Amino acid sequence: MKLLYWLDEWLALAEDKRQASLPILGNDLLDDVFVKYHFVDPDKPLLFTFSPAGTNVQAQDLHADFSPWGYHLAQKQKVNIIAFQHLGKSNWFRSRNLIFFLEQLSTLLTPFSCKLGYGLSRGGFAVGAFAQLLKLDQVLLFHPVSTKNKNIVPWDDRSSTDLAQQFDWDSDYHDLNLGKAKGYIIYDPTNHIDRLHAKRYPELTHLRVFGMGHGTHASYLNKFGFYKQVAVDFINNQQIDIAQFRQQTRTLRLKEDYYQSLNKANVNSAHRLGLLSKAHRILIDEKEAHVQEHQAKIDIQPLIDIAIKHQDKHPQDAVQLLETAQQLVPDDPLVEHKLKQLS
Repeated sequence: MKLLYWLDEWLALAEDKRQASLPILGNDLLDDVFVKYHFVDPDKPLLFTFSPAGTNVQAQDLHADFSPWGYHLAQKQKVNIIAFQHLGKSNWFRSRNLIFFLEQLSTLLTPFSCKLGYGLSRGGFAVGAFAQLLKLDQVLLFHPVSTKNKNIVPWDDRSSTDLAQQFDWDSDYHDLNLGKAKGYIIYDPTNHIDRLHAKRYPELTHLRVFGMGHGTHASYLNKFGFYKQVAVDFINNQQIDIAQFRQQTRTLRLKEDYYQSLNKANVNSAHRLGLLSKAHRILIDEKEAHVQEHQAKIDIQPLIDIAIKHQDKHPQDAVQLLETAQQLVPDDPLVEHKLKQLS
């Protein structure tokens, strides 16, 4: 537990010497959890990340340059990071050694005035479960899982819940405990289990994204930088620009292949396919309105001016410019008139 020893010695330094001793980076192995850390400045946020399902790293996969989920994102934002990577497929951060480490760690974080937590699904569970212990100020959770204790969430009948029963769900940190933390929880309201888990986080701001599912479409959403953009906003500002978030999700819905991907992922669910079909019809209407709205804002006058300027020497180029202008604004009478003149 090199980090604990280093923090203990670092706290004993005079405040001016603490900054001079940074940056510091290293890693620890705590039973079935690998932790990597990088400290750059105590005046900057300290971000905790816990890996989601699907990042099923094995102990033999670890190497000198290995970085847990979320680690590089924090480095790029130049904030302090402690990133936890579970090892193995079914791992819910229930290791007694890990919990002991976190309990000791929580007493050594006083120089950091801003502490953040970020996690998806399984990682979000860990953020929520350890939030009070680590005295987190703000959290960002995607695809919520509040606990796998069947007595608390008997309606969570996912296969992952049955697999998780090999762990102790009665001892400490088995359920969400946000303490004073605020922040955001982002989920698909049509996912029945996610919606019920989300209700258990009334302290957080709920942001709903129709059709995002529970992790099924993570790689698809990643293609558009969805998670990264939201996380960067959260890390840098400790809040999310909700108006921008709404615009981002609206733009995502305007992409046809978004619904093609959702239909493919939900091919075995008639109920969800019905919901997606309804949403797709709404999408078509939204898209038409979206195009009309932007067409109304397009200024095609520069294209017309260039076409008129070069119509004598380069009539074909002028026609192509005018045809482009006509595609942007189909009913413009001046464009139609100039095209007739040059025909």
